[in-house]
Amino acid sequence: MKNIDLLTESYHYELDPKFIADRPTKHRHDSKLMVYYEQDDRIEHVLFKDLPRFLEPEHLLVLNQSKVFPCRLLGQKVSGGKAELFLLSLIANNGVYPAMIKASGKKNIGDRLLFGDLEATITQRNSQGEFFVSFNKSHSELTELLHTQAHIPIPPYIRSGQADKKDMTDYQTVYAKELGSVAAPTAGLHFTESVFSELESKGIQKAFVTLHVGAGTFKPVKSDHILEHTMHEECFYIDPKNLSLLNANSKRIAVGTTSLRVLESCASQERIIFESGEGMKTTDIFLYPGKKIESISGLITNFHLPKSTLLMLVSSLIGREKTLELYEVAKKMNYRFFSYGDAMLILRKK
Repeated sequence: MKNIDLLTESYHYELDPKFIADRPTKHRHDSKLMVYYEQDDRIEHVLFKDLPRFLEPEHLLVLNQSKVFPCRLLGQKVSGGKAELFLLSLIANNGVYPAMIKASGKKNIGDRLLFGDLEATITQRNSQGEFFVSFNKSHSELTELLHTQAHIPIPPYIRSGQADKKDMTDYQTVYAKELGSVAAPTAGLHFTESVFSELESKGIQKAFVTLHVGAGTFKPVKSDHILEHTMHEECFYIDPKNLSLLNANSKRIAVGTTSLRVLESCASQERIIFESGEGMKTTDIFLYPGKKIESISGLITNFHLPKSTLLMLVSSLIGREKTLELYEVAKKMNYRFFSYGDAMLILRKK
């Protein structure tokens, strides 16, 4: 690792807005796939549906099965004026949920916000500017109402964050199961049942983890030095069945940065060790050049924003200079970037 690798500015690259995908390809698996062989520093350009060609029966795909929940509510303050509430988590602490709020005028403790049948009351605000709210509905009623009254949260760089009905399916993986994310684990968006069927016929197994992606995934690195950045905390879980699969297979291919963060949060000496205990765990692991990645043989990931922790994570695998070099190749080959964009498969040195 070089000192330059610890400077945020070192992860900047220029990107014309024309490369930012605002919709996925018509068929998910028709997105482009850049395959990078670290062993001999070689690149292939194919389509994502060709993925099974590059994997062997001993590989284990590790996928994040978290599901995006509609968390963007539009309404008004009881006292008058528009209000927007972005629910940050479905996990409540004593009936109180974290949220971001935009509203006309001041936002005070005790203010009530109306979203159809749903009413939120501001109970507190922390030093980071996050609000905490209680609702006039039970947790199950809240979850049900969100599906009828809230909008799916797409990133601000996609159509200025204005989602439509199509995003309700486009911005979910086909295997999404556990409700709780405010952003999709986007590397998984390329998978289709036909791709899974072909992988299965080749003897390639799947293991599922759950990490609920938080709004912090969009948090820019504002410090000049990356070690001064405060990494966001996210909840994750691995059930016993999938834990056994992870321990039994050493050639793991992480599907997305969230899957890798789960694995590295549990990794020790080439095995996945998950501490005993029930329920969700939390991780704020930050992967960047100099961090030794022990848990995977490869990574499937999209092309990420400049100066983002996700770009730094990819750089922790193959180095910052090589990562940025591959991004320049992607631009020359008209790859599409970010959440609805194309993908990269990194196959690590053996």
